[in-house]
Amino acid sequence: MLTGPGLCEPGDLDGRRMYSGLALRAWAAVRRVCHSGLIVAAAVALILLMTGRQGRAQEEIRQEYPTPSTVDQSTTPIQSTFTAPPQPETPLFPELRDRLRDAPAFLRDAKVDVGLRSYYLEEDKLDNTKSEAWALGGAISFQSGWIGDLLSVGGVYYTSQPLYAPSGRDGTNLLQPGQRGYSALGQIYARVKADEQTFLNLGRSAYDTPFINRNDSRMTPNTFEGYTLTGTAGDDRASVRYGAGYIDKIKLRNSEEFISMSRAAGAGVDRGVGVAGALVTAGGLSAGAIDYYSSDIVNIAYGEAKYTAPLPAGSEGALALQYADERNVGGNLLTGAPFSTNLVGVKIEGGRAGAILTWAYTIMGSGANLVKPWSGSPNYTSSMVQNFNRAGEQAVLAKLSYDLSRIGVDGVTTYALLAYGWTSATTAGPQPIRETEADLDLQWQPPWEVFKGLSVRARYGYVDVDQTTSHGVIHDMRLIMNYNLAVF
Repeated sequence: MLTGPGLCEPGDLDGRRMYSGLALRAWAAVRRVCHSGLIVAAAVALILLMTGRQGRAQEEIRQEYPTPSTVDQSTTPIQSTFTAPPQPETPLFPELRDRLRDAPAFLRDAKVDVGLRSYYLEEDKLDNTKSEAWALGGAISFQSGWIGDLLSVGGVYYTSQPLYAPSGRDGTNLLQPGQRGYSALGQIYARVKADEQTFLNLGRSAYDTPFINRNDSRMTPNTFEGYTLTGTAGDDRASVRYGAGYIDKIKLRNSEEFISMSRAAGAGVDRGVGVAGALVTAGGLSAGAIDYYSSDIVNIAYGEAKYTAPLPAGSEGALALQYADERNVGGNLLTGAPFSTNLVGVKIEGGRAGAILTWAYTIMGSGANLVKPWSGSPNYTSSMVQNFNRAGEQAVLAKLSYDLSRIGVDGVTTYALLAYGWTSATTAGPQPIRETEADLDLQWQPPWEVFKGLSVRARYGYVDVDQTTSHGVIHDMRLIMNYNLAVF
């Protein structure tokens, strides 16, 4: 789906520049055009580490990407924070751009994109009920050119409407409860350019951080209201990308309304989330960290490191490590009692000639389930259906993906995945849980220029859940079509 600015945008700002005359003029301009009522309060520390190259984000969450064909294209959750999503390349009406060549930059350099999405989902659940719907919708986005090389504005309008929605089969999250369609102005934002690598983003936008992200796995994504400052320093050999800000509200995937971040988490008060993080790069080594703090609700700290290197015979490999720590803060307004948990994960990948073999292991702390109300699950073993993030849960995952263009089937990628998670009776309550998930995925992006921006995807997931006194299975089938077009 299309998106506006977020932490993925490049930037470069240190403490002295933040209060330069240019930045002050930028802030004054934004106050005139953006009545969000928010006060910028972000502090960013440069982290003198070194990180690796960016590629595509996790396919489980961001469906506009194909299955990676190289290890370098397979990114970790924190790398996707600072990697911009793909944009349509070839405009439908290039002559409009020609007609605007003498117009002010606000119109001359504006972008209008349309993202069409068709999504069918059918799921047989553990309680022997079924969810089923087929929805059609997407997004239309506008982003202006720069006004005085200082200010740009934009917005994204989303919609999802039922094509087939049986009344007794609610719960797909493609539509609102009751199988109702919805539409919303999910993004409306202003961007201020402090310099060529530093941007202040205000208003309603989309982000892709480990615990605040679009979770774009249905018809429309999560979007957020707040402000962020993003920047970049360095060059192709070594660089640091960083961002910080305050996120006040969220519009959940199938909602039309923005609500407080704390209420989305389940608390009965209004609280936002302060966030700050950085990713530093040098060659094939990467390391980064990000922190989320919501007063009286929760503090989440997340860190990652990844190393990618060439191997003999034209192959490549990668090792990634992740750690998250979650705990209550202040008045314990989320659960009413103190809690804490953590996540440790490791992922190993090897690739050659379009094939990638992935192995991952994660273990959750026994204190509580992972709190993730504003995102998809960032753990390495998260799969199409199950997240494997219960208290005390351990999980292993094996995945084999392949780019069939290597054997003459252009535009087709596929993967098979097998994951297994388990908890003990002491961490899961009176009954231990054993979960096995098997997924198959086939995606086609036509190689012909006339269909550039089109992708068709078929996914199937099978989950077997075994407890001491009960047993059940989940069947999940999805058919997805995305067509992202640049109007001009």
